Formats: sequence, structure tokens, C-alpha cells
Amino acid sequence: MKIVISLGVVLVAQALFALCLVSAQQLLVPRNMPFGVAGPPSPVVAAVASRTGLTLSEYPNASAVTNAADRGELYGAYISGGSTDTLIVVPPKSFFAQTELEPAFLDAAHKLNRPVTVQTVKPLPASDPVAAVTSLLLLPLLIGGYLAAVLVFKAAHGVAAAPWRAAILAGYALVAAVLTDLIAGLGIGAYSSSHFWPLLPCFWLVTSAVALAAAALQALVGKVGTLLVAVLFIVVGGPPAGGLGTYLLPVYWRNIGVIFPPQSAITLINRVLYFGGNGITTPMIVLFLYAFAGVAVIAWFGRIRPARTAVGAGSAQADAKTPTGPATNPPSRRGAVIGMLVALGICAVMQCLFATTYMDAEHAPKASNLPIGVVGTSPILAEAEKAISLKVTQYPSESAVKTAIDQARIFGALVSSGGTNTLIVVPSMSDLAPLDLAVRFEAAARATGQTLTVQQYAPLPLAAKDPFGLVQGLMLVPLLIGGYMSSTLLMAATGKAAGRWRAAQLAGFAVVSGLVIDLVVCYWLQGFPSSRFWITWPICSLIVTVVAFVAAVLQKLLGPIGTLVTVIVVILLGNPSSGGASGVPYLPTFWRDLGPYLPPRNAYILLHHSIYFDGHGTSEALTNLLIYLGAAALVLIVLDLRRPEAAVPTDATEAAAMAVPIGASP
Repeated sequence: MKIVISLGVVLVAQALFALCLVSAQQLLVPRNMPFGVAGPPSPVVAAVASRTGLTLSEYPNASAVTNAADRGELYGAYISGGSTDTLIVVPPKSFFAQTELEPAFLDAAHKLNRPVTVQTVKPLPASDPVAAVTSLLLLPLLIGGYLAAVLVFKAAHGVAAAPWRAAILAGYALVAAVLTDLIAGLGIGAYSSSHFWPLLPCFWLVTSAVALAAAALQALVGKVGTLLVAVLFIVVGGPPAGGLGTYLLPVYWRNIGVIFPPQSAITLINRVLYFGGNGITTPMIVLFLYAFAGVAVIAWFGRIRPARTAVGAGSAQADAKTPTGPATNPPSRRGAVIGMLVALGICAVMQCLFATTYMDAEHAPKASNLPIGVVGTSPILAEAEKAISLKVTQYPSESAVKTAIDQARIFGALVSSGGTNTLIVVPSMSDLAPLDLAVRFEAAARATGQTLTVQQYAPLPLAAKDPFGLVQGLMLVPLLIGGYMSSTLLMAATGKAAGRWRAAQLAGFAVVSGLVIDLVVCYWLQGFPSSRFWITWPICSLIVTVVAFVAAVLQKLLGPIGTLVTVIVVILLGNPSSGGASGVPYLPTFWRDLGPYLPPRNAYILLHHSIYFDGHGTSEALTNLLIYLGAAALVLIVLDLRRPEAAVPTDATEAAAMAVPIGASP
């Protein structure tokens, strides 16, 4: 029964995480997005506003609307009147919003024969070309604060409200903030060194708020509070953080996000990083409230209530004139301090790894040897190659190019024939490559005096509720978490890291888990075509099984620390090197070369290509996953037969709480 309950907890956590993560981010389109207008009423604005979710605010003149955009109050603006209109874009507010708004306004202006120029307010630096740094900074801060509370709670033997705990967590938050700032800024160069000091107190506040709030919940409800924080702050609060733009989220998710620290943290960091600290009052109030509430609860349970209880007990004892019982030996102060330092050291290492791996892999995506096809010859190609690294393959005809696209071998193509040039882009292959190719090739066409038409093509169009091809990358995260979490809770339920039926139990769970995730994403959320439901189920189950078996082997060899090693291999190294929705060519060299050797890259390719490319290009990925599966199963069987099994004292609630959030990507 304990096994069934433990695996049931994993299944519920997986389904909830998949539901929250995919539903919040699968359809990123403007919704009530603040947009400024100045000048006389423009038919261009009317045409775009009628089909785009914009909330228009009128400003008296161009200076006023530009200043509002400069303060970060608007996602864009349109200034009409005079011989030429001006479209203002604000990429730090949301790079994806700019890719929606700019083409819409330029297309409307072209159809209405209205000249328009584009003015960029707060242009993004080369170190953050797609405004990803803000959300990437949230990962180490959020998870570091949570893990600090969990590990200190464990090191203190479940004493969540010891009087010194708030000071220790706030002190750790400061150290963690400095480390994150040093790694992301000065080390990796994700932002300029001039932002080191302005961002440092922000990082400290975010980590403190999460850590202290988590400690408060642990004080209120005990070990269950640890799991509750994971669900509230990571599973529910993480997806609506709005790293890609809060006004691209569904309205209900945007409203939910306001309640939790992640969205306030994103807003605070973004405003300090790009808008000179304008508009940070509200997020600071929210984060300070979480921190102060945490301190108040810890103080109440750690000092005030025990003091009152002691006074009451002393008075009653004096009145009854009863002797006090023998004093109990307090726990060793030295041992508690050592345990605390070890716990915080582990937490600091994990936070540094999150700050390093994801930031290094994703903060500045730049194409390298991006595979494209070419039909005919055109000066556009040579000019475009000056701005983007391409791996060019010549094809005899357009049909041959489309066959190569159908087989997932190229990300696009330039077809030149009879003086016409057509750039074919593939939205189902990458969310970033179509825009990147279009911008580079259109600039090359202008430079060479050529005309260029951009055409979209995909073997199977993206689902209506997944216009950017994000769903497979999103659903991969709960699959990976479910894999190592199932092995961890099974270990907790049985008290052993392996057993005779361990592989069968994990495989059975994986079958059910794959079905549940498939049902949630395909039918409930309509994240991919229903015609791909049956092929997706076994793929999801295979991914969960592979990670579960790898975790079981490492736990058998290393005990509970094997879970931590699994997280490092699968989440901290594997997930950033998967390529995700942008594609492998946009990874730095190290991550591009590492990916094929780890499960997440192979899992993503198998899942994505099976859904949108009829399984083409999946042979290597499937082979690698099967090798992982077979090798892990064989090692697990050998270890079970030859290595005596010792009991592993692990609490199921603690195991669940530790496993749930580590793989989250808000």
C-alpha cells in the first residue's frame, strides 16, 4: 500500500506540473497588453488592435509616450501624424511580444499605404538578445531559497522554528545572492558589470523571501509544509512567473502569478536590469511581505510561544509544588552547526550549478552551422552568411528541399529561380530559427537589391494552441521529474534503494505516467494533434522509465545522494543541452557536444520529431535511449543479485518535496 500511495503522489505531482506548465506557456499571445498611442487616430492602430489583445492608452505627444515606454510601462507604442508614423518597440519587456507586434503593425501600415519607421527603446544587448536572462536568473534564486529552507530543516532534525533559523536563512540568501551575481554577471557575462550592485539586493530579497516563507510553512504544518511550498512556489507559482512577458500569459494565470514570489521576482529583476528601477514598488512589497511573514511565524514558533508555554508551565509547577523532572541533554551544538554548514554548502553548490548551467547554455542563443537547403544561386546567400552561421546543402529542386524538411534535416531553405527568391522557414523545427533566418535574409536581400518572399512550411502544422512549438520542451520537464521522483519515493516507501520487483514497479509506473501526461497535454490542453496520441504515449513512458532506471542505479550505488547526482546529470546538464524549442544549432559548443550523451536531448528529439515529422530523424535518439534503458536495467539486476541491500531511512514527504521542484523551469 505504501508503494501505491508513494507512486500515486508522483503521478499527481507530474500531472499537476504538466497541467500548470503547459497551460500557462503553450499559447503566448498578447492579452490586454499595455500599448501607447499618440497623435491623431490611426487606421493602422485600429486594424491591429481589432485582432490583437492590446489595451490602448492615449498620450498627449510623442515625448510622453516615449518616456512611458522608457520607464517600462508599455510593451510598445504607435505615434501617428506627419509624413511618417513611428512604431516604438520595447524588447526588454518581452522579446516575443515584439515579434508579434512589429510584423502586425508593419503589415497593416503597408496595406494602408502608410509609411512607418521602427524605433527601439532600451535595445537588448548582445549578451541577452532574446531577453532570456531575467527568467534564467529566477531559477537559481527560487530553487536556492527553497532548498536552503528544506536542507536546514532536515539538518535541524525537523525543528522548523528554531530562534536562529531566520538569521541563518537570511545570511545564506546574502551569500547565495553574491554567488549568483558573480557567476551570471562577472563570470558568464549575461549582463554588464555595472548591474552587479543594483541587482545584488534584488537577488538577496528574492532568495530570502522564498527561504523564509518556506520555513514559515514548515513551522506551521511540519514536513508537509515542505511539500506545500514546492507545490505553491514551484509547480503553481513558477509557470505564471512571466519571464517571456506577463501580458502574454492567459489572464487567469497572470492573476494567479501576482500572488506568488516568482512573478514579483521576475518583474523586480527586469525593471532593475533594463528600466533603471522604475516600477519596482509593487514587486518589492510582495517579496517583503513574504519575508516579513516568514520572520514573524518563525519568531512566534521559535521564541514567543515557547516562552509563554515555559512561563505557564513554571507557574503551574510552582503552585503544585512538584519537583521538576531530570533535565534532558540538549543536542550537540557542534554537531548541529556542522550539519547546518554541510546542508547550506550543498544548497550553495546546487544554486551555483543552476546559475551556471542554464545561464551559460541559454542566455545568448546564436546559430552555429544552422542547416539550410539551397536551390539555385543567389547573391542573397553569400550576403546572409556574413551575419549568420549556416551549413548549406545544395538541392536540385524545391520538392527535394521540402522532402529534406519533411525528414527534419534542415531548418529552412532559399529557393532561387527565374530572378525570384523564396525563403522557406519551418516553424515546427524551431521557434527562433524562422525569425532569425527571415531577419538575416531580408537584410541581405535589401543589401543586394534583390526581392525576397518568406514562406512558412511544415510537414504537420503546429497545433493551434502551440503556435511557437513550445509544448514538447514543456512536457519534457514533468516527464524527467517523474522519472527520478518515482525511484526516490519508491526508495522512501520500501526503505531500500533497489529490490527484486523494483524494475517492474518503475516500468509499470512509467506506462501509467506516460498515459496521464499524454492525456493531459494532448486532449485536455490540445498541445499537439490528437492523431499523435498513440505514438506519444510509449515515448513518454520510455522517457520516464529511462530516467527512473538511471536514478535507481545511482541510488543503489550511492544511497539517497544518488537522487542528487541524477538531478545533476539529467536536469543540470541534460536539460540545458537538449536544445529545446530553439534547436541544437543555437546551443554553445560545449552544450551542443554534450547533449547526445544524455537522455534529455534524445528524449526531446524523439518526442518532437515523432509528433511533427512522422518519426524522421529519430533513429539515433531512440537507439541511445534504449541503450540507457538496457544498460541501467542490467546494472540494476546485477547490483541486486551481488550487493547486499541496506535499509535507507528516507521520509516519503521529504523525498517528494526534494524531488518535485529541482527540475522546474519557471
